Amino acid sequence: MLVAGLVSCEDELDQAPLSDASAANFYRNSADFEQAVNGIYAQLSPVPDRYYDLSETRSDNVYGSSSTGVRPWDPVNDFATTLENNELIAEAWNNDFNGIMRANTVLEKLNESVVPEEGLRNQFEGEARFLRALYYFDLVRWFGEVPLYATVVLPAEALTIPRSPVADVYALIMADLNTAIEKLPASYGASGKGRATSWAAKALLARVHLTRSGPSYGIEGPGLEANEYSQALTLLNDVITNGPYGWVSDYASIFGYGNENNPDIVFDIQFQSGGLGLGTTLPGYMGPGSYFNAIPGIPSPQSGVEMRELSDDLLNAYVPEDVRKGVTVQEGFTDVNGNVETRAFYRKFLDESSPGIDRFDWPINFPLIRYTDVLMMKAEAILQGAAGTQQEVDDIVNMVRARAGLEPVANVTLGMLLEERRLEFAGEGLRWHELVRFGQVIDKMNAWLPQEDELNRMPESIEAFHVIYPIPFTQLTVKEGLYEQNPGY
Repeated sequence: MLVAGLVSCEDELDQAPLSDASAANFYRNSADFEQAVNGIYAQLSPVPDRYYDLSETRSDNVYGSSSTGVRPWDPVNDFATTLENNELIAEAWNNDFNGIMRANTVLEKLNESVVPEEGLRNQFEGEARFLRALYYFDLVRWFGEVPLYATVVLPAEALTIPRSPVADVYALIMADLNTAIEKLPASYGASGKGRATSWAAKALLARVHLTRSGPSYGIEGPGLEANEYSQALTLLNDVITNGPYGWVSDYASIFGYGNENNPDIVFDIQFQSGGLGLGTTLPGYMGPGSYFNAIPGIPSPQSGVEMRELSDDLLNAYVPEDVRKGVTVQEGFTDVNGNVETRAFYRKFLDESSPGIDRFDWPINFPLIRYTDVLMMKAEAILQGAAGTQQEVDDIVNMVRARAGLEPVANVTLGMLLEERRLEFAGEGLRWHELVRFGQVIDKMNAWLPQEDELNRMPESIEAFHVIYPIPFTQLTVKEGLYEQNPGY
């Protein structure tokens, strides 16, 4: 395997196969470029499972130690220092870089002669840059320093490109998002649902500013202590004031199968219905096979997925009145043999009445940025020192709490905001990144580990190096000395 999968020929995620087409003879007209841009979006397909594996399972939301200890997520859950050989780590690296490769190819081939209509050409460029920024942002948060490919490179050239400082990777991310804000349309017609908009680019850039402003932990990780809370707030206020989004009063409906692309969705990953195998695997991946075997109408149930139980700490954080718990959590079940399972798992994206071809094919989109998130990021920016008032913060948090059926609170602190975000976004893959961004990951996890580690497989405490993951071993061995492993692994 070459560095970053730059010579990968895996095209199964393309929405329409290119057959024997190559970059040399394919990019001839607008239809070809639309198909190619769809191929960049297609690399988002594994993201929901990845966020469950590398963020939720890593965090204090999930205790993911399996009965045998040999599942791919076990060493992620257990903070093993041998993760460089883990298939989940390799998947994150390879698929993100494949998305970057596809974006770079579109950007290289795009010009006026092949896409003469300026508006469409701008859209394609904006989408490619938005998605490249998104993939690089994930890489920075998972691995810290990564090789920087701003153009298409040949495999031989890739072997000369070392990892770049995090600040340099962020420079490309922010430049791409600023260009995307300029080039992307504010909205699309019905046929363009799910495509990136200028509003999505602004919201993502705000999250980048917040992440850059987080603590560094003394490592080459996602936080640079950049103090860019004011920049984030400007973008967030623009999305809130001028964007086409709005408050959805019923929490469950945000994730309803018949209510996709509702006003709370700023950007999501689109999955198809119709039993074509183009749905998301996430609902079936988060739940155990024994649960689905007990439900009539679920096609071809299998028992290959073992439960990753939700932590007692998360379950106890929900008060009885909080309606979000019932939407988010499946608290036990009875299997086909009458055995009672008392452990809990995530069910937020599950509708048992709408399966596809099997329990790994669900026609529900996965949100990456919600309007509720935009509001709560505004509260975060204000609490971190951007212009604003305590009343604005309290009002935002109390909107969220009122929808959840909870009483209002006053004088919200960063700690209170972090806890409210935990309950609001549980199962959406944000928790690890937010613990890191708020500067709470070491303290929170070190308090949590001794309480939850029933099988005694975790370390007594984690250290700063655990904030990011190791570089996959396959990348380290491509060319000796090209990359150095992240400290601690």
